[in-house]
Amino acid sequence: STIEFAGTLHTTVVKQVRLKNPSNNILAYNAFLVGRDADDFSLPKGSTVTIPPMKQGFVNVEFTIRFLHPAEAVLILISDKVDRIDGATLTFSLKSEVKNIEP
Repeated sequence: STIEFAGTLHTTVVKQVRLKNPSNNILAYNAFLVGRDADDFSLPKGSTVTIPPMKQGFVNVEFTIRFLHPAEAVLILISDKVDRIDGATLTFSLKSEVKNIEP
C-alpha cells in the first residue's frame, strides 16, 4: 500500500502506520527506509516496534517537504523472531506531494 505525505512546502508531515497482531505471540519488527529519497524520511520514535499478542503497535514516519518534486521511498518492516515466531515482512510505498506554497 502507499502512504501519502501531502502538505505545504517546508512543513513536516508525520504519518502513523498501524500494525495489528492477531496471534497469541509477541511480534517484533525492525523498520528500514530504502530508495531514492530514503534520507528525506525518518523514524522519529525509533526503528523497532514490539506488538503484544492480540494488540496493535505503531511506527511513526516523518517527512519534511523540502523540494517541489515528489519524493519516494519504501518502508520495509522485517520481523525479528520473538518466542521463535516470525511475522510476515511488510512493505509500504512512501510518496510526497506539495499541496501548497507559502511565502
